[in-house]
Amino acid sequence: MMAELTPLAISVLALLNERPMHAYEMYQLLISRQNDRVVKVRPGSLYHTVERLAGQNYVRAIGTDRAGNRPERTTYEITPEGDDALKRRVESGLEKYVYEYPLFPVVLSEAHNLDLEDALLRFRRRVADLDSWLADLDEGIAAARAADTPEQFWIGGAYIRSQIAAERDWLATTIERIENKDLPWLPRNK
Repeated sequence: MMAELTPLAISVLALLNERPMHAYEMYQLLISRQNDRVVKVRPGSLYHTVERLAGQNYVRAIGTDRAGNRPERTTYEITPEGDDALKRRVESGLEKYVYEYPLFPVVLSEAHNLDLEDALLRFRRRVADLDSWLADLDEGIAAARAADTPEQFWIGGAYIRSQIAAERDWLATTIERIENKDLPWLPRNK
């Protein structure tokens, strides 16, 4: 059984499905497309991912070049095995829900360890941070629409926007409930 593709590996294979490119170009493209909002992208982890995919025969080197004083850059292309692995991973990821254990529900469940005013301060700061994320996402979606980019290429951004908006609205309502004493906040034991 083959190892499951990581989110970054999925992104690399998808980029190579567009055209052959070197790892630094992949990194630049992921950042310029704001895919770093969807998948954790670091140069070191991207290079490691490309090497791992080459070891799995999902990508192969097709050339090396050097521009000026820059380091050599190896250009990769996706293999038929890589294309098949990408397709299978997208299919399984779309149809099967996997809970990914995010941090927020954990710290939210432990927020009772904070005094009322401190908890409210942190909740309000998170709402402000979520508002900022929503504004950035709205700007990106508007730019995609203005460029007539088909929605299928930015549907992930629309999904993330929906998730963040739901969290923001839930948290704003929770703040109101605490302030209205509809959600009592007991004093800390310590």
